[in-house]
Amino acid sequence: MKEKNLRNRVVSGLFWTFGERIITQGTSFVLSIILARLLMPSEYGIVALTFVFINLASVLVSNGIGESLIQKKNTNETDYSTIFYCSFALSVFLYIILFISAPFITKFYENNELLWVLRILALTIPLSSINTIQQAYVSKKMMFKKFFFSNLGGTLVSGLIGITMAYYEYGVWALVAQYIINMVISTIILFFTVKWRPRLLFSLGAAKELISFGWKLVVANLINTFYNELRGLVIGKNYKLSDLAYYNRGNQLPSLIIVNINTAIGKVVFPAMAEVNDDIGRLKIVTRRAMKITAYLTFPFMIGLMSVANSLVSVLLTEKWLAVVPFLQICCIYWLFQPIQTANWQAIKALGRSDLLMNLEVLKKIIGVTMLLISMNINVYAIAVSNAIFAAISMIINMVPNKKLINYSIAEQFLDIAAPLSISVIMGMIIYPISWLNFSSTIILSLQILCGGIIYVAASYIFKLDSYIYLLDTLRKIVKNVIRERFSKARRGENNAKAN
Repeated sequence: MKEKNLRNRVVSGLFWTFGERIITQGTSFVLSIILARLLMPSEYGIVALTFVFINLASVLVSNGIGESLIQKKNTNETDYSTIFYCSFALSVFLYIILFISAPFITKFYENNELLWVLRILALTIPLSSINTIQQAYVSKKMMFKKFFFSNLGGTLVSGLIGITMAYYEYGVWALVAQYIINMVISTIILFFTVKWRPRLLFSLGAAKELISFGWKLVVANLINTFYNELRGLVIGKNYKLSDLAYYNRGNQLPSLIIVNINTAIGKVVFPAMAEVNDDIGRLKIVTRRAMKITAYLTFPFMIGLMSVANSLVSVLLTEKWLAVVPFLQICCIYWLFQPIQTANWQAIKALGRSDLLMNLEVLKKIIGVTMLLISMNINVYAIAVSNAIFAAISMIINMVPNKKLINYSIAEQFLDIAAPLSISVIMGMIIYPISWLNFSSTIILSLQILCGGIIYVAASYIFKLDSYIYLLDTLRKIVKNVIRERFSKARRGENNAKAN
């Protein structure tokens, strides 16, 4: 009964988190495409450079603190309130540091527009800290429907305001307004839809217990984020801001797909893993399922994007963004390795081994920084390629510990992802030559997407891929539950009417 209840909550959670991710992030992507057509690459470069510093500060506020609440078995109001006050105080302190540092950052990068863009966008740090604990509360209770409404509301309103400002030639400030308003609206909606409120409770003991787990995750995530953002710092200093914009835009679509699939699955799977972390057998089953599903969903997207890159950029961003194409293809290779890393990371984290996670991050980033130092003086393409090679090395490093921790070997992991990877590669090889046809970019892109989708689904059906069958079964159960729920409500309504 307990196993069935966990499965039902995971299925429901996957439905709402995937729905939220697909709709809100899909909407956000469409809005960003419209903005890209209205704005210049250099304007995107300014915001991209600014977010390097904001993302680093945000890690200290958001990452690890909320996860410590999810990982702890028995949390109470004192735990939530204590961490809330710690998070908010830290966020205000970090904002002050960024505000004071802004003139020095502006001088270093020799761009006066950075000053107030950084100071205003940095307001997202204290704003994000406000709902960090509420998000942990929602994830802990698996009430993922709440995320759907808060994120969709923020995305729609901020996107429309950003587009309006870009149309009236506000330039970089259209992007600034979009990010700030998105954070404000999503925070307000989540505040009113989640019942939890901070209370006047604080426990030094609770803070020490939760932070003892969380700080190691914070360090691991900080190292990871710093490494990811380091390329932006290097490109922004050594090359043109337009080069940084091309790199970031090339990274945007593959990262959008992988991050949202990983986030959707991670939000559901990590609490499920944490719940069964005292049973290694069940934890391995959950980990394998997470890896298989993410691989099945992400591999065709990454290999497909590599195959359609030229026509996709021409159709969506216009020819002024064609320099994005090689970056898009290289970044697809980088993100191809992420689902395997994430599944292994989540399993280690569920076991409470934040010390191991921190050590793994230190090792990986030493390797990564060495590769960056070698490539940074060659050209911006070499920087991107070195990152893709590093991702493959990181994947192997993350896979190694779980052989001992949950008896999940590297060979077994590769076997679990071999089928979707093989089918995706074949699909990519078939649809790439379509780009040689003498048709418009729109027709070529449409043909490539249609053929790619048919080939992948047909191959999944023919070879009876495990994840394909599992997802179909899950979808059928969701549909049945929705129909049964509506039928039950209708019957109750009829009975109440008769009784009256």
